[in-house]
Amino acid sequence: MASFGRSRVLGKIIVLLLLIMVLVGGGFVWFDYLNVIDAKTLLSPFYRFIGKEGRSSNTLEEDEFLSLDAERLAIRLEALELRMLELEKQEQDMQSRRGEIEQMAQALEERQKALDERETSFSALMQAAETKSQNVEQVARYLTGMPPQQAVGIITEMEDQDAIDVFRKAEELAQAEGTASIVSYWMSLLPAERAAALQRKMVGRPATLN
Repeated sequence: MASFGRSRVLGKIIVLLLLIMVLVGGGFVWFDYLNVIDAKTLLSPFYRFIGKEGRSSNTLEEDEFLSLDAERLAIRLEALELRMLELEKQEQDMQSRRGEIEQMAQALEERQKALDERETSFSALMQAAETKSQNVEQVARYLTGMPPQQAVGIITEMEDQDAIDVFRKAEELAQAEGTASIVSYWMSLLPAERAAALQRKMVGRPATLN
């Protein structure tokens, strides 16, 4: 009975040893396939024992597979190259966007410059109109204080629009001061044709100094 028990134990040990040898052999083959180890070189004595030629040197031919470390390095280099390409594309996009922003800034600057010029021109026109209004008022006061015949002589030499501006300003001053306007008397002293022309223009045009 004891002999039978020892036989079973011995059989299990042999099976386990065979299993271990199979696993070790399979591991050698797999690591040799991955180029982690050179199984044929390590097992060359065994190959020679069974009558086969093993690998006697660790030297690899140029056309054989790269080692696992070399493959990892190649993968990292490829990833680095892709990252560099991505960074270059981002840089190009940034440059393009920067150019668009600069163009927009230039357009806004030109628009602001045009607005400033228009504002300056408008201010100059307003200043000129104010100056003209002041001049017309001064002339109207000056003519109102003169003898009518002398004032009409000066008005006769004026352009029609200038004479109309003086007439209107004189009427405004008389109304503001509560006095009688002398414009109608000036009109009566003017030549009939000139007076009629001035009256038509005063009726047909709005009150303006332009």
